[in-house]
Amino acid sequence: MRLRALLDTDALGLRLLGGEDELDRTVRGVMTTDLRDPSRYLSGGELVLTGLAWRRDADDSEPFVRILAQAGVAALAAGEAELGDIPDDLVKACVRHRLPLFAVHESVAFATITEHVVRQVSGERAGDLAAVVDRHRRMMTSGPAGGGPDVVLDLLGSDLDLRAWVLSPTGRMIAGTKVAGPGLPADACAELAAEHLAATRTGRRGPHRVTLGPSTYSLFPIRSSGRAAQTSRDVRETVLSDWLLAVEADAGDWPAERLDLLQGVTQLISVERDRRDAARTVRRRLAQEVLELVQTGAAPAEIAARLRVAAPVLLPGLGAAPHWQVVVARVAWEGAGIESGPVAQSLLEEILVDPLATGPEPSDRIAVAHTGDEAIALVPLPAVSAEHDGSESGILADALLESVRDPLSAGLDDDGQLTLGVSAAVHSAEGLRGALEEARHARRVAAARPGRVCAAGHQELASHVLLLPFVPDDVRRAFTARLLDPLRDYDRRHRAELIPTLEAFLDCDGSWTRCATRLHLHVNTLRYRVGRIEQLTSRDLSRLEDKLDFFLALRMS
Repeated sequence: MRLRALLDTDALGLRLLGGEDELDRTVRGVMTTDLRDPSRYLSGGELVLTGLAWRRDADDSEPFVRILAQAGVAALAAGEAELGDIPDDLVKACVRHRLPLFAVHESVAFATITEHVVRQVSGERAGDLAAVVDRHRRMMTSGPAGGGPDVVLDLLGSDLDLRAWVLSPTGRMIAGTKVAGPGLPADACAELAAEHLAATRTGRRGPHRVTLGPSTYSLFPIRSSGRAAQTSRDVRETVLSDWLLAVEADAGDWPAERLDLLQGVTQLISVERDRRDAARTVRRRLAQEVLELVQTGAAPAEIAARLRVAAPVLLPGLGAAPHWQVVVARVAWEGAGIESGPVAQSLLEEILVDPLATGPEPSDRIAVAHTGDEAIALVPLPAVSAEHDGSESGILADALLESVRDPLSAGLDDDGQLTLGVSAAVHSAEGLRGALEEARHARRVAAARPGRVCAAGHQELASHVLLLPFVPDDVRRAFTARLLDPLRDYDRRHRAELIPTLEAFLDCDGSWTRCATRLHLHVNTLRYRVGRIEQLTSRDLSRLEDKLDFFLALRMS
């Protein structure tokens, strides 16, 4: 479609501020942004919509417009809702760079313009996508019953013969094409998500092409159009929360028209993503209210009253939840100035979903709040879990990360860490404050461990592992060096395997027979090695104190 056609549509509320001679330009897509530099998301020919949140003073307009012009965008449309009249400095910058500029009346939503442009552009290039847009509009007006992203993907399969899936950043399948042939296995979903996150961290522009076995997939990012995504200036603030569209095809062979068509599909799905996030508002607010009451030391009766309000929302039809668990998550990045609280919130909502569950709304029983860089989940346990006091059927820390560790590690790359802590189940409002502190303490234990994705549960807070992570690094190094360095040096010179022998001896509780059997040694050989360990370290492995010191040194090394 051409720019002048936009002015002929009264419902769009567009007013031309400059660029009358350029109205025959062709519009190939639409993008909403408030980034100061959106160049990595532009491919040329877009109508760029902006709320002007990037503009702090008059000097910001020139570099912003220059970036758009160099990217070859068709035009810029600025909303009047934030600042009222469009600033003169922006008008002049657009004139200098021959970039057509429209003003968008405050009564018109950017989503209205986006849908109109996608429908018109796609209709002119491919009648099949117009049907997608029409079906999607009905879906949005009728709620979840309208079919969600599956509606769009089904038409991709039936009309374009493309198999496609919408995946979460953890690799969970949210929607998929219902066509003949095998589905996408869970391990393939996880690998595609990992490849996408790794490519995004390197700054490569999508689609990303990945080959798994005999199939080639093209991965398209699905970015939220919410304000947080629009104002983000660091990819790390959104990389762990964005969905992706995986298409079983090699997009490198596609003409520009087909690529534009798929970009339009991702925009439609992003609207569904925003609708889903909006539906979570009530649950997030409930969690935030309970969290504030718990942290401010409110009376248990007041907290219990709020829980009675929350339970029917989180456990519809089941009444009050007999037990609750608290899960705390934090995403930490090297360097300062990265807002990670909202990402941790979105990511924790995803992690707490059964990895085998599909669809955009399986987490409707999870309430997650965030404060600072920390996300806190209030998870109700139905009666079946309460029968076991939450210990068997409740959330287990290690199980939470089993299926998501590889994808998220790729997104965290070498400068981020995700840590989780899980509390024991509590059965009353009086126990929530202790559960929150328990989950936070478990998360700190996890943060002291090596690895990009770590978790710890309440069970671990009753042993030595609670203490070891908080030993200062210099004390840790000095303690282990004094006990173990002589043994390591001896092993390097003589290949004597004293360290493995020490570990096995302690694991066998000092039993000569069991240790010799495990190491396939004669008992006399084992006695010689243990004697050498005692000689080199001036310790006696028959004494409990020395055994304990060696045990702790091995755990800290």
